[in-house]
Amino acid sequence: MLAIGTPIPDLALPGVDGALVKLRGLVGAKTLVLYFYPKDLSPGCTKHACGFRDAYETFLGAGADVIGVSAGTPAVRAEMIQANRIPFTLLQDVDGAARAAFGVGKFLGLDMRATFVIDRSGLVRHVSDSQLRVGKHISEALAWVKDLA
Repeated sequence: MLAIGTPIPDLALPGVDGALVKLRGLVGAKTLVLYFYPKDLSPGCTKHACGFRDAYETFLGAGADVIGVSAGTPAVRAEMIQANRIPFTLLQDVDGAARAAFGVGKFLGLDMRATFVIDRSGLVRHVSDSQLRVGKHISEALAWVKDLA
């Protein structure tokens, strides 16, 4: 995993509409909470996304935005967004390059869950990597976002 204090990689990932989003272009105005999840529409990943959804207004109020990243297809990701009313951006890590660049590996053969809190200068300030305790990702990220505000 990227170490605390490390600048985030300069990557561009496609959104649901296919438009590329530059990760470094997202930092500056807000703190960024970037989370990696294994699979759209799976029970654990849906719980993870819905936890961020439910706290999204609080994240925004604290000066942060949330971005989710997974390898799934745009069609399934669009279904995930619609079915769960996800208000934040979900990006596609087509070839696993973002996962590799952030050092997010595998756990029991599945892509790991990891959440990075990135400050306004683009440096990693916190990492959460609990595979099963998805609520921990949200509560820890929110505490860090509030500290950075």
